[in-house]
Amino acid sequence: MRFGAHADAHPSAALADLRHGGSGSFGGMAHGDHGPQNGVDWWLFAIALTLLGIGLLMVLSASGIVAERFNADKYYFFKRQVIFACVGGVSMFTAALMPRNLLYRLQYPILFGVLIMLILVLTPLGNKVNGARRWIQVGPVAVQPMEFTKIALALYLAYFMSTKQDIIKTFSRGVIPPFAVTGVFCALLLRQPDFGGAAVLAMILFFMCLVGGTRFFYLAVSGAAAVAGAVMLVVHSPYRFRRFTAFLDPFADAQDSGYQLVQSLFALGSGGITGVGIGASRQKLFYLPEAHNDFIIAVLGEELGFIGMSLVFVLMGMLFWRCFRIAARQDDLRDRFTAFGITLVLLLGAVLNMAVVMGVAPPKGVPMPFLSYGGSSLLTTLTCVGLMLNFSRTAR
Repeated sequence: MRFGAHADAHPSAALADLRHGGSGSFGGMAHGDHGPQNGVDWWLFAIALTLLGIGLLMVLSASGIVAERFNADKYYFFKRQVIFACVGGVSMFTAALMPRNLLYRLQYPILFGVLIMLILVLTPLGNKVNGARRWIQVGPVAVQPMEFTKIALALYLAYFMSTKQDIIKTFSRGVIPPFAVTGVFCALLLRQPDFGGAAVLAMILFFMCLVGGTRFFYLAVSGAAAVAGAVMLVVHSPYRFRRFTAFLDPFADAQDSGYQLVQSLFALGSGGITGVGIGASRQKLFYLPEAHNDFIIAVLGEELGFIGMSLVFVLMGMLFWRCFRIAARQDDLRDRFTAFGITLVLLLGAVLNMAVVMGVAPPKGVPMPFLSYGGSSLLTTLTCVGLMLNFSRTAR
C-alpha cells in the first residue's frame, strides 16, 4: 500500500498524504464528492464472518459450565450471543448500505446520544456490577454506552480533522475543541469507574490528532500530562494500585490481586502447540474469572494452542490490513479520516485485550472484538465492519 510518491523518502510522508492527498495514491477530492462506487471488499466480509464464527464457538466452549451452574442452561450465554450476532448482522448491513451523507448528518445526534447515556449510567438507572456502574439495563439486555462512545468519538474527530485543516495546528481552535470533547467523555468514564475505557478514548484522540496534523509539541505535552494524571489516579486509588502491582508481579499475590492474570498465563501455557482440544479447557472450570468475556483469548489459547492463536492473529492482521487499505484509498478527506478512526476502534480493542491477557499491559476490562461475550461489544464491532464495507465501495 503506497501512501504517496515520496513515502519511501521520509517516514512522515504517509501521514502527510493521509491528511492532504496529493499526486500519490491519496489524491484529494472535494468534500462531499465520494468518488465512484465500487464493489464491497468481500475479503473483509469473509474475514469478519470467520472471526465471528470462531468467537461463537469459543463463547459456547468457555461459558457452558458457568451458564449451567448459574443459569441452569449450558447454552444460555451462547444463545444470547447468537441473538447479539444477528442484531449486529442487521446493523452491519445497515451501516454498509447507509448513504454517506446520512451517516455524517447523524454525527452530532450520535455524539449527544452517547453523552446522555454516559450520564444516565451514573444515575440510579445505571446497573452496578463488581463495584462499577457501566451498564444501563434495558429489559433483559444490559447496554454498555462506552462501546458506542468509541464510534461516536471517531466520527466527531474525523469531521474535525477533515474540516479544520486550516486551523489544526493552532492551540485555541485546533487543539482545545477535540481535547475538550474527549475529556468530557473520559471524565464520565472515570466516574463509573472505567479507567480502561478512558484510556481507549485517549488513544483514539492521540492517533487521530497525530494523523490529522496536530503539532507534535502539543501532543507530547498532552501525552505527558495524561500519563501524569494516570499515575495520580493509580497511586491515589487502592484498588487500581493493587491491580497495577499485580500486573508487575502477578505471582507475588497469585491468590488475590494477581489471581486472574496468573490463571490466564496458566491457560495459555497449558495449550502448547496444538491445544488440549475444543471444550477441554480446565481453566474455565471456575479457575479463570471472566473466561467467556475479556479473557476468552486465554481459553482459546488453551484449547487451540499456538496454532489456534496464530490463526486468530493472522485473521486479525488481515482484517486490519484490509481496513487500513480501505482508509488509504479514499479520495474524500472526511471519508479517509472516518475510515481510519473506525479502524482504530477495532485495532485498539484487539491489541489492548491481547496485551492484558498476556500480561503485557495492566488489566483494563477491554473486550476482544468478535470473540468476547457481550451484546454492546459485538454490536459495535459488526457496525464498524459494516462502515468499513461502506467505505470499501469508494476505495480506489
